[in-house]
Amino acid sequence: MSTTSADTVPFRGLITVSIMLATIMQVLDTTIANVALPSMQGSLGAAQDTITWVLTSYIVAAAIATPVTGWVADRIGIKRLFLTCIVGFTLASMLCGLAGSLYQMVGFRILQGIFGAALVPLSQSVLLSINPKERHGQAMAMWGAGIMVGPIIGPTLGGWLTDSFNWRWVFFINLPVGIVAFLGIFFFMREGPIRLRKFDFFGFAFLSLGIGALQMMLDRGEQLDWFSSTEILIETGLMVIGFWVFVVHMATSRETFIDPHIFKDRNFVTGLVFIFIIGIILLATMALLPPMLQNLYGYPVITTGLILAPRGVGTMIAMMLVGRLVGRVDPRILIFIGLSLTTWSLYEMTTWSEQMGAMPFMITGITQGFGLGFVFVPLSTISFATLPPKWRTDAASLFSLVRNLGSSIGVSIVATLLAQNTQIMHQAMAGHVTATNPALPMDMAMGDLGALAQLNGFITREAAFIAYIDDFKLMMFVTMTTIPLLLLLRNKPQKGPAEHVALD
Repeated sequence: MSTTSADTVPFRGLITVSIMLATIMQVLDTTIANVALPSMQGSLGAAQDTITWVLTSYIVAAAIATPVTGWVADRIGIKRLFLTCIVGFTLASMLCGLAGSLYQMVGFRILQGIFGAALVPLSQSVLLSINPKERHGQAMAMWGAGIMVGPIIGPTLGGWLTDSFNWRWVFFINLPVGIVAFLGIFFFMREGPIRLRKFDFFGFAFLSLGIGALQMMLDRGEQLDWFSSTEILIETGLMVIGFWVFVVHMATSRETFIDPHIFKDRNFVTGLVFIFIIGIILLATMALLPPMLQNLYGYPVITTGLILAPRGVGTMIAMMLVGRLVGRVDPRILIFIGLSLTTWSLYEMTTWSEQMGAMPFMITGITQGFGLGFVFVPLSTISFATLPPKWRTDAASLFSLVRNLGSSIGVSIVATLLAQNTQIMHQAMAGHVTATNPALPMDMAMGDLGALAQLNGFITREAAFIAYIDDFKLMMFVTMTTIPLLLLLRNKPQKGPAEHVALD
């Protein structure tokens, strides 16, 4: 175990490549399996309402395991935890690819979520530690590129692997990536300091209860008609109890699972709000666009992936540019530009029509990707600028957790509103279809079943299109209302910041 100055860390480039491979591997798995679900359903003998457990089990396990990252890293060391998580995640991926039943798949996905939960916060913490302060912008640009591009290319890569091979390769693809990441970290990264502290089992138990109940409620809510379901009411009650007891415990106990002093840092708390919104916009948009392109515009899966690809290109360009600007331009200005571009792109999405070609999708995609990229890097940098290094891993865990919760809540909200508004608009438009309506063609007025079925299909598509536009409007207003929060961010750290200690 050794420490060194961040300016003299050897093999910084190789360490960065290794930890980013591990990070991208984990982030891809949040979305890469989505398009493979229909193929899995037939192979595993699962029902339509149970195959989604493949996604839910991973998300819930990762959400519950994420907050414990800081304590485990302090207890056994960041390098040991990194290597353990890579090995566990890679082996769990192999087991998922070999699963012969739904129950095996769900069990292995839970293991995947548990081992993968620490990879994202650990990678952020290590990148901040091995780079001097003036290079934090570039480091966060590299990290942000992996975090944001992963969910975008995940469905495309998953669709290609499923079509070209079979769904099992969605998981087997992690094997070579995991091996390279493990070897890079094993040979080039040295262990950091170990800080022993008691584990707050009580706090962790109730935080896990709150997070798990929230994730289950969000995942099952639309399917069970939300609060008309007893299961959703129970999960809501457990969520409130879990979070309430955890907050009271954290505020009143001496040794807690998360040090409450971390929430006194205004930059970090404001950053949590922003990253929550980013989580909503990034994943909610990606949840809406593929079914819209396929169901309403008739694009096949591969073409849909190609149309959405410019979003990732925009993010990559923004990351490369903003990484060089962070140290020279006020981060708040960069975040403002990014939020403005994202808002504009969402506004443009509200003007879409059913007769347009692919170009508007690609233009708004690259603009939105560019805008989100411009927000992510300076936000990640300024949120940690005033935090002491000893809280960095805990803070990175919270940062990752809040982003994931934002994604889950955002996807759940837009999916629910899409279903509800589609039904409402369908009823409203169908109410004008009467035999006495002079605009109705004669065959429909006479009750021709084929003609009426065709009309119903047309009304359903129109209602769904309007519901999609309403979702885009909601996300536009949410993004726009976060801009004033920039006034709460401080550009410069407080005097006398803690000395940098880096892993080498």
